[in-house]
Amino acid sequence: MKGPGFESARPSVFFYLWVKRRGSGFSKAAREDSTMKGELLLLSSVIFLLQGACGCPEKCRCHSPSHSVDCRLQGLEAIPSDLPSRTLTLHLQDNLIHQLPAYAFQSMLQLTVLNLYNNSLSQLTPEVFHGLQHLQVLNLSQNSLHSLESSLFHSLPQLKELDLSSNSISHLPASLGGPWKNLIIFAVQQNWLQQLDRALLETMPSLRLLLLKDNLWQCNCHLLGLKLWLEKFIYKGGVTDGVACLSPDTWKGEDLLKIPHELYPPCLGPAPDLESSWQLQPGSDRQAALRPPEGHSECEFRPKPRPVSLRHAMATVVITGVVCGIVCLLMLAAVIYGCTYAALTAQCHRQPLERTSRPAKAEGKELFDSLPA
Repeated sequence: MKGPGFESARPSVFFYLWVKRRGSGFSKAAREDSTMKGELLLLSSVIFLLQGACGCPEKCRCHSPSHSVDCRLQGLEAIPSDLPSRTLTLHLQDNLIHQLPAYAFQSMLQLTVLNLYNNSLSQLTPEVFHGLQHLQVLNLSQNSLHSLESSLFHSLPQLKELDLSSNSISHLPASLGGPWKNLIIFAVQQNWLQQLDRALLETMPSLRLLLLKDNLWQCNCHLLGLKLWLEKFIYKGGVTDGVACLSPDTWKGEDLLKIPHELYPPCLGPAPDLESSWQLQPGSDRQAALRPPEGHSECEFRPKPRPVSLRHAMATVVITGVVCGIVCLLMLAAVIYGCTYAALTAQCHRQPLERTSRPAKAEGKELFDSLPA
């Protein structure tokens, strides 16, 4: 295995072989002296080579059986340059590391666990984790990260746990180099997030634990996609610590999942993924910068379509009302017709009775007059 001191060992080996081949031209004493010197040089070179390959940085503790290196609480401002190449677990937490160069871990391609908890990282270059094809656990919590590049984790196909908690992250892109088919734990609690794109979570089909609490969640139409995804996630057995709304004041402190879809307030500003394209450019006026790009419009409140059962119930109510109205009109018409018919019938019967009663009255009067006094 190649390591520090490898190049310095090669001349000694060649010298020893050369002396052995040319030994016939020397005297016996000179030959023995040269052989001894060559052997000593070879032995010292091999020892130095083994020390370089199996050595441990001065401020770190190495555990050979598990191939782990512990450099925590050492006041380190940069990654040690002489870390063993066969390292599987690297602990760098509780230090003062403020920057990681590109290809920072190129010499440890077998790394599976990397802990950078509680450092001073504020920005990560896109190539910082390049080559870590076997990394499974990455802890970046308790740093000062403000944003993440979309291609930052592109070279981590085996990642299972990603901890970004306790930073100052205000926005996560719709993609972080996914799809992350193996990611099981994703933690972004205690950041400055107001929205979270549903498309990012859909790149994590194996996710089982999602930590979101203690962010600046703005419960408007931008967060509706997250709510729908969480409902499906929990239904499938996923675990989350919940999303507590910080704004608007109407829903402050309320659980996102308990707010009915129809009561979400409208979005007052542009969608998060359009904010970058709305920024003021040099030489452009402010009014032009505030206009959304062509093909996009401001986020308008679009209430979620009501459930099928509710739509059916409303349709039933409307149809029932129409039918009842028609029945009432028919009954009213029947009443009016019946009353009119009864009045006409009564009038027709009254006229013949009057004609027959008049002669009877006259005959009775004549009979009464003819009676003797």
